[in-house]
Amino acid sequence: MAYSSEMRSWIGEFKYRGDERYGELLGAMLDHAYEMLKSELESRRGTKWKADLLIPVPVSEARLLERGFNQAGRLAEVLSLRRKIPVMELLGRTRHTGKQSFKGRAERIKAMKEAFIFNNKKGEAFAHQLREREVSRIVIIDDIYTTGSTIHSCAEVIQRTAEAYDGHIEICSLTWARS
Repeated sequence: MAYSSEMRSWIGEFKYRGDERYGELLGAMLDHAYEMLKSELESRRGTKWKADLLIPVPVSEARLLERGFNQAGRLAEVLSLRRKIPVMELLGRTRHTGKQSFKGRAERIKAMKEAFIFNNKKGEAFAHQLREREVSRIVIIDDIYTTGSTIHSCAEVIQRTAEAYDGHIEICSLTWARS
């Protein structure tokens, strides 16, 4: 979905001013995007498809203190309730990267390089799911896709982790809007 001025206002109210009433609206819109992804994958493959796990992009401790919540986490929660797909906060931030909206493409890519780590607290459950083949289709959830550097960096960590446990996974991403 294109990032219009009206949508910019909605995300501003939700993300920066903490108006959580927008969470349900934005989550419903993300659910529509999930349905489009699901339909596209089913059409391409000729088989049913459903995500096994939703992984929200984490925010830094500084951002969490500032906002009081993780907007990607809230969107993932709404999608989880609608689709009955579990959410796992599998990733953490290695550092605070600052607001990406003020950075150009090259700066964003550099800032996101190695910005995420595997959350060892959740690791055992994830490793078990991989070994038991309970998880093979993962969807990374974020609010806005601009350069793809955030999603790419998250996917690298998840892929490395899966390979360490001999797990074969498919990683997709869903964002509420594309800038």
